[in-house]
Amino acid sequence: MKKWLYAAGLGLVMAASASVQAADKIAVVNVQEVFQKMPARDAVAKQLENEFKGRATALQAQETALQSQMQNLQQNASTMKPAERAKLEKQVMANREDFSAKAQAFDQDNRRRQGEERNKILGRIQDAVKAVASKAGYDLVIDGNAVAYASPDAKDITDDVLKQVK
Repeated sequence: MKKWLYAAGLGLVMAASASVQAADKIAVVNVQEVFQKMPARDAVAKQLENEFKGRATALQAQETALQSQMQNLQQNASTMKPAERAKLEKQVMANREDFSAKAQAFDQDNRRRQGEERNKILGRIQDAVKAVASKAGYDLVIDGNAVAYASPDAKDITDDVLKQVK
């Protein structure tokens, strides 16, 4: 019985020391913070803004013209001839459909490009995390936002990753 208790105690001590050693090889990184602080993010945002600026301006002008046309129809519909009013209504509907299609295409293109650029930046962050982790000898790096709890003593490599991506 004594040998069994001794063996169980020794097993617990070994398990506890193994978990302490494993904890030394785990790090936490705040990917969102790195993403927000990256200088490349602002450059990409400006690039995308310039890329879509022309289309956005054209859509705004088309929207303003459409609103003006709709107001004109609303205000003057009662004094117009039926044929004239029908022609204007048909034109307004065609312009509305055209605007809607262009706006939807613009939105899809804009979202697609933003996603592409975001994925490029996240790829750079991922590469930086791998470089920092392998250099420091970490076996596991966890995103701080995906963890339910991390001890304040946990190894936080966010600043190191941020330096690596700059």
